[in-house]
Amino acid sequence: MESTTHKQSLKGAFITLEGIDGCGKTTQAKLLAERLRQLGTLLVETREPGGTAVGRALRQVLLDPDNLDLAPETELLLFLADRLQHLVELIKPALARGDTVICDRFHDSTVAFQKFGRQLDFSTVESVVRNKIEPATPDLTFWMDLTPCLARERIRVRHKVSGRDGAPEDAEATRLENEAEAFHKRVQNGYEVLYGTYPQRIVKIDAAAGIGEVAEQVWALLTERFDVP
Repeated sequence: MESTTHKQSLKGAFITLEGIDGCGKTTQAKLLAERLRQLGTLLVETREPGGTAVGRALRQVLLDPDNLDLAPETELLLFLADRLQHLVELIKPALARGDTVICDRFHDSTVAFQKFGRQLDFSTVESVVRNKIEPATPDLTFWMDLTPCLARERIRVRHKVSGRDGAPEDAEATRLENEAEAFHKRVQNGYEVLYGTYPQRIVKIDAAAGIGEVAEQVWALLTERFDVP
């Protein structure tokens, strides 16, 4: 007897996009949300840090390039504070309503950037992560795989347009984008480790391709996993 593969419903699905700075995940999150809305999907499009009013205040602190003295441990705790508020205020209520949630970054970013990039010991926050964050693990994560070298070149090009009309919200290079190449290589390695650890949840996208081609990769993998209208 042939087995039937049952796809997961999009209702109440939690989908995240991850990757190093400059990988294109923000663009792809917007394109995916737009495509699903056109099909009538009820969804919430959000990001970290900054998905709530509290988060937007924390985002300013975390990404401000002038905050050079921010201690790595403080950085970690601020990212976790943003995530906890995000979960309570926005993500969990949306999922409970049956909305699809598309989030630009989630906890994988903290693991990649703070655990691998900053080389921090997470033992002091283990209880918070285990009890408050891991129960909200995404159903599917798109990892936008891009070399740090190409990512940094994209960032340089993007910030050349800062100050022009229509420039992105974070036009100035952020504190994390300004980190040394060695840091970004450790972050990329962190994503490699996460991809190998959670192959059922994390799917790899070739982010070096053009925007349209990347969008089609994302869509193909989404429709393979979920029952899309």
